[in-house]
Amino acid sequence: MPYVTPSHPAPSPGRPRRGGRWSRTVSALAAAVTLATGAALLSPATEARAAVAPKAAAALERVSNFGANPGALTMYVHRPAALPAKAPVVVALHGCTQSAQLYADNSGLNTFADRHGFLVVYAETTTANNANKCFNWFQPGDTRRGQGEAASIRQMVAHATTAYGTDPAKAHVTGLSAGGAMTSVMLAAYPEVFAAGAVVAGIPYGCGVDVVSAFSCMSPGADRTPAAWAQAVRDAHPGFAGPWPRVAIWHGDNDATVAPRNADELRDQWTAVHGLGQTPSRTSTIGPNNTRRSEYGPTPGQAAVEVDKVPGIGHGTPVAPGSGPEQCGATGTQHFIASICSSYWITEFFGLDGTTTEPPVDPPTDPPTEPAACWTASNYEHVRAGRATTTGGYAYAKGSGQNLGLYNTFVTHTLKESPAGHYTIATGSCP
Repeated sequence: MPYVTPSHPAPSPGRPRRGGRWSRTVSALAAAVTLATGAALLSPATEARAAVAPKAAAALERVSNFGANPGALTMYVHRPAALPAKAPVVVALHGCTQSAQLYADNSGLNTFADRHGFLVVYAETTTANNANKCFNWFQPGDTRRGQGEAASIRQMVAHATTAYGTDPAKAHVTGLSAGGAMTSVMLAAYPEVFAAGAVVAGIPYGCGVDVVSAFSCMSPGADRTPAAWAQAVRDAHPGFAGPWPRVAIWHGDNDATVAPRNADELRDQWTAVHGLGQTPSRTSTIGPNNTRRSEYGPTPGQAAVEVDKVPGIGHGTPVAPGSGPEQCGATGTQHFIASICSSYWITEFFGLDGTTTEPPVDPPTDPPTEPAACWTASNYEHVRAGRATTTGGYAYAKGSGQNLGLYNTFVTHTLKESPAGHYTIATGSCP
């Protein structure tokens, strides 16, 4: 889960740059980014295993107009040749520096979509949103219901129903790293939309609120009570009474980028949401590498929460190249690690291999359109609040991409939000 180095406010003209603790802090963060984005992301043992080149895959189908897109994301789909009526849909969210096509080529999800007949929606972000192509799981403007990237992904699910005939009661979401953290966002912000989700090497909802705090969430991770984590989820959609999505959590034991502690915190969060304790109802091992599975909930095979800890791997999606029934994916690219085919087991957890899950009581509906709102603040505050992003020392309005000027505390703009998550410089039309 690499991140762009935080762009701090520029010093005022004539102010000399000084060293000390501030400089050391920035240097430390830069070093963390270097570690996260460089060759150290994969251990030597993992790199030795990553010798199988990805097989050629059919290009994804790009959906150019799927409706409201306040998060400025791109939608792609993988549609099996014989997609049945009322098919399930799985939303897949790539990791940092990745693309929808790369994730599709290596994760193995398309294999099971073709085998079992479900649609895969691949959401893709860009360097305009985040310099390292990470989903902005830590930016409030992208993680709240009806706003930014979260709203765009939700709209993709709605479009899949109208354009491809998918069943709105059988929507699921999964993702790796930043995509895994964004999976947590979608399950919390839109619990009525998703029957289940699978977080791979991700982070609990409500942990980070900006780039700097995101580093602490990644490693060493945040330690909160199950009740506090659960409250963060409930606050994302106040008044929602359930049923809550089922959640599978996948994490490598040797993950040096997103600390394995996050798997335990995710477990605490979602077991508490479901009103369960943190002692597993059942434990077992699965796959050729004895991945340790813990299930939480009274019904065998239909756990409300499941934790799968993969031995001996670092940060990435566990795959198992080959054509066997429990094999999938490719390892020719970083972040896809030869181990166990997580997509096979996630498909099973979602109930898409012939099992069933309990659907939401009512079909989901699109959130109502919110009235326009305006904020006057410095570029620095706009970025912190999620109304703008920063790259190359400049700030850009989320949604419209308008250049707001230098990213600092001295340049001030009034931004108008309409529709939700889409910001433009106000020109006298603010209420």
